[in-house]
Amino acid sequence: MEMLTRIDFLRHGETHGGPRFRGSTDDPLMDVGLEQMKCATSSNQRWERVISSPLARCAEFARAFARQNVLPLTFDKRLKEIHFGAWEGRTAAELMAVAPDALTRFWSDPDKYPPPGGETLGRFQARVLDAWRDMVTHHAGQHLLVVTHGGVIRVLLCHLLERPIARLQELEIKQGGLYGVRVDDCGKASPIFEAVMQP
Repeated sequence: MEMLTRIDFLRHGETHGGPRFRGSTDDPLMDVGLEQMKCATSSNQRWERVISSPLARCAEFARAFARQNVLPLTFDKRLKEIHFGAWEGRTAAELMAVAPDALTRFWSDPDKYPPPGGETLGRFQARVLDAWRDMVTHHAGQHLLVVTHGGVIRVLLCHLLERPIARLQELEIKQGGLYGVRVDDCGKASPIFEAVMQP
């Protein structure tokens, strides 16, 4: 009998402060953001474990969901969003006013032109995929709910879809969206797009 591992990645909902370069900046969820996450996980799926980024916009929901459903909860710092260095907490409009060339280069090739003092895309990719391999290895046959960030989910989908990492921004990952991945007993992973729930 084939042993399937199912891993559902939940992106956090909307946060205080609106859209901005928010990597390690630890802004909390807005009420609407919490409702987005509740809506995405309101189906009758039977998750067996919750794994979460330790940042507040993920951890707040993960703690409450695990407690309510009596599930084991693990925090993994490798699931944190990419760190944007000097751009942390700034909006695109603010950066366009002071560093338009640097921002344009980043948007055209984030792998080659990271933010000043920021985490490189290669390092980000390495830690996310390291966490992914551990999940698949240590939780084979389980159904996991992973609460994390848009960048983390984009890196993983680029890997699974064999897309260049520099094109990760082309993947739309909605706030409060739930993205399923199935792994067979041979280790082959496939995104389950028909099972994706987006608010």
